[in-house]
Amino acid sequence: MKSAMISVARIAGLLSRAALWLAGVGLVLMTVLIAAQVFWRYVLNDSIVWTEPASVMIMGWFIFLGAAVGIREGYHLSFDVVLYFISERARLVLYSVSDFFVGAFGVGMIWFGWQLAVKTVGNRIPSLGLSGAFDFAPIVAGGVLVVLFSAERIARRLAGLPTSRFGDDAVEQ
Repeated sequence: MKSAMISVARIAGLLSRAALWLAGVGLVLMTVLIAAQVFWRYVLNDSIVWTEPASVMIMGWFIFLGAAVGIREGYHLSFDVVLYFISERARLVLYSVSDFFVGAFGVGMIWFGWQLAVKTVGNRIPSLGLSGAFDFAPIVAGGVLVVLFSAERIARRLAGLPTSRFGDDAVEQ
């Protein structure tokens, strides 16, 4: 099981790295679009109508992809004062309980994000000509990654492998 889990961890690491790069590119692209909009509006006294909705859509992608990567790397919100006073075994159990609930939240993201996308599939974003469902696609994709990364963290612990905690690189051991 340990060798299989190492292979899964490597695949999840590649997926995580790709999501982080995509989020980074999205952040840069959004910044360029907003800068172009400011330049066109205040210097050229004109406006590019599609930059604002495109930037908001791109922002959704980099927020949800980045959040999923943060889950995998152990950066998610936690209240861990008690963890300093309990045994290592109890600490690992509580980490797994936390990852379970984070994964359940990811399932909620998928479910409700999908429902929102279905309800808005017939709407059009006027300046982009895209379906309104595209606004909710990052919630669904981020939810899928949250579930995968949470399940990976739990499976790593069951296999006796370390997991990242606040950015510790325990991914490919």
